[in-house]
Amino acid sequence: MKIVAIEVCPLTGATVDGGWPQGHEPQENLHTLLIVRTDEGLSGYGSCFTSGTLVTGAIELLWPLLRGESAVEPERVSETLRQASFWQGRGGAVEHAISGIDLALWDLMGKACSQPVSRLLGGNYRQTIKPYGSILFDEPEALSKTLTSVVERGFKAIKMGWRPFGRRDRAFDERLIRTARKTVGDDVELMVDAGGSEQFWPHGTNWARNTASMLAHYGIVWFEEPLPPDDLAGYIELTRVSPVPIAGGEVLTRRQSFQPWIEGRAFDIVQPDCTKNGGLSESRRIAWSAFDHNMLVVPHGWNTAVGLAADLQFAAAIPVARYVEYLTPSAYIEEIVAEPFQIDEAGYLAIPNRPGLGIELDPDKLKRFCPQPIVFR
Repeated sequence: MKIVAIEVCPLTGATVDGGWPQGHEPQENLHTLLIVRTDEGLSGYGSCFTSGTLVTGAIELLWPLLRGESAVEPERVSETLRQASFWQGRGGAVEHAISGIDLALWDLMGKACSQPVSRLLGGNYRQTIKPYGSILFDEPEALSKTLTSVVERGFKAIKMGWRPFGRRDRAFDERLIRTARKTVGDDVELMVDAGGSEQFWPHGTNWARNTASMLAHYGIVWFEEPLPPDDLAGYIELTRVSPVPIAGGEVLTRRQSFQPWIEGRAFDIVQPDCTKNGGLSESRRIAWSAFDHNMLVVPHGWNTAVGLAADLQFAAAIPVARYVEYLTPSAYIEEIVAEPFQIDEAGYLAIPNRPGLGIELDPDKLKRFCPQPIVFR
């Protein structure tokens, strides 16, 4: 089975604000879907956490290497693309595009084998997993309303992230956390994402350690990105003393970038993003390295339906996976699939057991967000 075409689908019209200083408008493009087509009529879906313009440029670079390749050898093909683009890749948009291709090839292999990707990744350690609703911090009253709406949608775990947390003073930060805990009660798990990968993050290990102590008082499950994403020494020091588990790694790409963080035990929880770090092939290698170093794995997923589906398959096949991120509300998750994801009464998602990633996109719904795909043949 050979690859004969790839469609690049920049998603616009429903972009969720990511919390960055400039904010984001719905018409902006942060996510791009890929559809890889084969000579036997099968199609595979991939997702990239980067804009369509960058993905298109990367596919222009990679397409001569990808055209005619096997559609059912994801690890070899993805690694070949990575090695062949060594001088123009090693991260950034090229690796993000390889990530989307890799997801699509795993989807294709699963469909060709009539097996869910989780089984092809090694087998199922679980059939369900808890999603956490991923939202932005806000002013206390607005935050309380948002949290209430997320609980009403069935989530039993919620992560709050980015502004205004960590941008004013300690008293205000604690007010936000106190408001959140009071709103959801003790039966809903809460996580905090400081958003330390924001531009010119001002805080160091002392702030993070003291903030972690405050978060522990409110039963926060983990403290994510409390430091700039390149501060390896700071993370190692913080993780050693923090009373709350420290999570990070979402900005890293390629397995080699994760090695010093895992070997140095810079996190308690490793957060690979399969839509940017090299796909399921790289995420699987990263996760087993984390397992060998006694770390938990929670995939980062500021994502699309395709990315969520990939995270579900990934989480099923990794013994130390505990949650998946579920950006909510998001039209790119809930309004492009033929069959929507459903959270059960216990707050869990069933991991699809259909072939491939286990989902199908609705072509008519997808046209709303990507009316004109860019096709490479």
